[in-house]
Amino acid sequence: MDIRFVEAHSPLAEKMIPYAKACPWDGGPGYAEYLEKDMYTDFERAVAALDGETVAGFCNVLKEDCLPDLPYTPYIGFLFVDEAYRGRRLSQRLLTFCEDYLRGRGFTRVYLTTDHDNLYEKYGYVYLESHRAFWGEMEKLYYKEL
Repeated sequence: MDIRFVEAHSPLAEKMIPYAKACPWDGGPGYAEYLEKDMYTDFERAVAALDGETVAGFCNVLKEDCLPDLPYTPYIGFLFVDEAYRGRRLSQRLLTFCEDYLRGRGFTRVYLTTDHDNLYEKYGYVYLESHRAFWGEMEKLYYKEL
């Protein structure tokens, strides 16, 4: 399994965009939009997990996520693992890749949002608080010390 950054307008981005748009998760099109419009600034990055030439998953490193007006940064967002690759700790590998990157950039804490229960705690994430996301649903905010 190869985990790497995806540069906008690269051959890998051209592979990731249709994959994310077609994935069975509502967040996939958001990941695709970031790549298509090259919306990344500063330290923000797209990340892909590849099994040879097959896309196995993706995520983003972002300044902000779906909870507006919070003073927290950075976030790991849009985390998705293809059903064929679930149960292989790929989420953990994606998180670790992003955490290592952010630690190298001088960050000491990272955040993520989710509507899942008992998914990220096993990777060292701690529940902080819940907020209403911009689409109206409640999301849980987690953090991890780096």
